[in-house]
Amino acid sequence: MADRTPPLGVEELTSLVESGEIDTVVLAFPDMQGRLQGKRFAARFFLDEVLAHGTEGCNYLLAVDTEMNTVDGYEMSSWDRGYGDFAMHADLSTLRRVPWNDGTAMLIADLAWNDASPVVAAPRQILRRQLDRLAELGYSAHVGTELEFIVFKDTYEQAWDAGYKNLTPANQYNIDYSVLGTGRIEPLLRRIRNDMAAAGLVVESAKGECNPGQHEIVFRYDEALVTCDQHAIYKTGAKEIAAQEGVSLTFMAKFNEREGNSCHIHLSLQSIDQPGTNVMAGTSDDPGGMSPVMRHFLAGQLAALRDFSLLYAPNINSYKRFQPGSFAPTAAAWGYDNRTCALRVVGHGRSMRFENRLPGGDVNPHLAVAALVAAGLYGIEQKLELPEECTGNAYTGEYEHVPTTLREAAELWENSPIAKAAFGDEVVAHYRNMARVELDAFDAAVTDWELRRSFERL
Repeated sequence: MADRTPPLGVEELTSLVESGEIDTVVLAFPDMQGRLQGKRFAARFFLDEVLAHGTEGCNYLLAVDTEMNTVDGYEMSSWDRGYGDFAMHADLSTLRRVPWNDGTAMLIADLAWNDASPVVAAPRQILRRQLDRLAELGYSAHVGTELEFIVFKDTYEQAWDAGYKNLTPANQYNIDYSVLGTGRIEPLLRRIRNDMAAAGLVVESAKGECNPGQHEIVFRYDEALVTCDQHAIYKTGAKEIAAQEGVSLTFMAKFNEREGNSCHIHLSLQSIDQPGTNVMAGTSDDPGGMSPVMRHFLAGQLAALRDFSLLYAPNINSYKRFQPGSFAPTAAAWGYDNRTCALRVVGHGRSMRFENRLPGGDVNPHLAVAALVAAGLYGIEQKLELPEECTGNAYTGEYEHVPTTLREAAELWENSPIAKAAFGDEVVAHYRNMARVELDAFDAAVTDWELRRSFERL
């Protein structure tokens, strides 16, 4: 592992507050959609009161739709329950500066009820539980996320006023790997990279992508919880930086009919007792250089792929990505370095790992990685055998299809014995309701597509 900028310590934060260099502390947690929700505190008040005792937030923050409307169907939060509070407790290991906001530091919070019991439906707690299960076997998960976005020359306010139509992309054509193309908006990309590095993330690279204005910035892999927290911070920070620069960017899975925004997730396992030892790496006698642990873990991914798709593709728009020949998967298949498969095995020796290609830029990383770990644990516990790899075009192969709609994914999730055993009935019901809310809203909406086809001609 490369060294990353260590997080701020409380002593250093105190010194920065006393000198006036830090005057604001953000305490936030990832919500169901993967967004950071929380409060900005006067730094002195944070140190004097919040650091030791935490703060409160309305529990409806884990029971609303994307537009923050209160909706029914959630057991933990409702009008009947009075919309009370849960507690937000700072995780000091996440303390860092926020370079894109002057005088600001940030921490990620864990959520608990008044009796100190954890809020089990909170995404960060869901991931913690799966990582604890993995640790019982002596393993830790290490994860890297590859998050794409599309940049527009319009501000967010201009995009809103235009109804998100006729926006001007930062590039006019396919700039995949083009140094010239990334150079067009290098001031923005450079600022995002440098500010993220100053916030403690280890930047690897930036590159252009296929859709006009589409780019990707990649960060070095890390322990699973660290990566997911940093993913959420990066996503929020990139939007804030774009707004400050007078442009906008979107992580939505499918902005238009061209290539969507993906978020491929790489995962490997290390031994807790022997840090740095990749337990997915096999010997020269093991098929494909994969250890038996990796083969079981990967077999679990295939077995649970369709059932867990709701956590990989959580929105209606997510499923628009899954088109043949689009580099977004349609087949529940695996292969060595095969980008037509949902699961791609890459690396060798210490770098041996697999990549799940289902998630889009709209994914909640904590939930998706929790699903990857839970699926792998299922494969290990059941000693599942890995089927033959796909060596050709998985789009045309005889494989099970990934779900094509949110409705299909939600039904698979709701009725999955694997999901219920891994996550518990409360979590399954909570996220099934999230899907129901989105489906009900979409089913009631009149879309531009309907207006164009029906206004005059029908």
